[in-house]
Amino acid sequence: MTTAQQSATEDLPGSDLDTRKMPGHWLLARLGKRVLRPGGLGLTAQLLETLAIGQNDTVVEFAPGLGVTARMILARRPSRYTGVERDAKAMQWTTRQLPQLPGVSVVVGTADRTNLPAASASVVIGEAMLSMNTHEQKRRIAAEAFRVLRPGGRYGIHELCVVPDNMPLEQKQDIDNTLSSVIHVGARPLPAKEWRTLLEQTGFRIVKIGYAPMHLLRPKRVIKDEGLLGALRLGKNLILDGEARRRVFAMRRIFERYRDNLSAIFIVAEKGR
Repeated sequence: MTTAQQSATEDLPGSDLDTRKMPGHWLLARLGKRVLRPGGLGLTAQLLETLAIGQNDTVVEFAPGLGVTARMILARRPSRYTGVERDAKAMQWTTRQLPQLPGVSVVVGTADRTNLPAASASVVIGEAMLSMNTHEQKRRIAAEAFRVLRPGGRYGIHELCVVPDNMPLEQKQDIDNTLSSVIHVGARPLPAKEWRTLLEQTGFRIVKIGYAPMHLLRPKRVIKDEGLLGALRLGKNLILDGEARRRVFAMRRIFERYRDNLSAIFIVAEKGR
C-alpha cells in the first residue's frame, strides 16, 4: 500500500493489524469499500423503509462502523440518534463520519451491554454483526435491544442467512468454518426460521422479512453500492496491494462456492405494547 493510501486509512479501526490477519470487513474498508452489508445498500434501504423512521423517533444503532447506515438514518431526521461502538477508537472514528448535529452521538459500549437506559429508544438497528456472534451472544444482543426499546418499539436487523431452512447441521458447520477461515472472524449465520425464532423467543413479534442475494464482492453489486468512482478506487487499491488482493479473491471464491446456500436477510420486529 502506498504512503498516501496508508495516510487515508490509518485511523480506521483494525488498520494497525497485519493484512494477513485483520478481519475481512476492515480489510475491505481499508481498501476503500464503504458498504459492508451482505445485502448491500438496497436491502438496507428496504430495512429503513420498513422501520419507517421519522422525526419523533429515538434511534439506537449497534456497531455503526463506517457510518453509512447512520447517514441514511439521519436523512430521515429522527429526534435523536445514538451509535454504540465497542471501544474509544472506533467511537471516535465513527463520530468523525457523522454530521455534528444536536441529538447525534456515538458512545462506547457493546451490543449486549450498551449502558443505555431501559425503554429509551423507539428504534434499534443492527447490521452484519449478529452473524459474527455465537448463539448465546446473539441471544444477549437481541435481549439488549428488547430492553432498550420502549413498548411498541421496532428492532431491525440485516444479516447473513443460510439457505435452505432445513440444511443439515454438518453442512452449516462446514459453511461456518470455511467462512471464518477466510474472513478471520467467527461466522455463524442462521437459516431464516432460526433468525425468526431467535427474535420471537426474546419477546418480539415479527413484522416483516425481506431477502437479497449475498453478492457483496460481485462487480455489479460493488458498482451499485460504491458508485463507479468508488469501485474504481477499490480496484486500484487491490492492484497496488498484492496481499490484500489475495485475501479478497479468496473471500470472493468462498462466497461463490456457497452462492446457493448464502443469502442476505432483513427482519423488522416489534416489542409488544
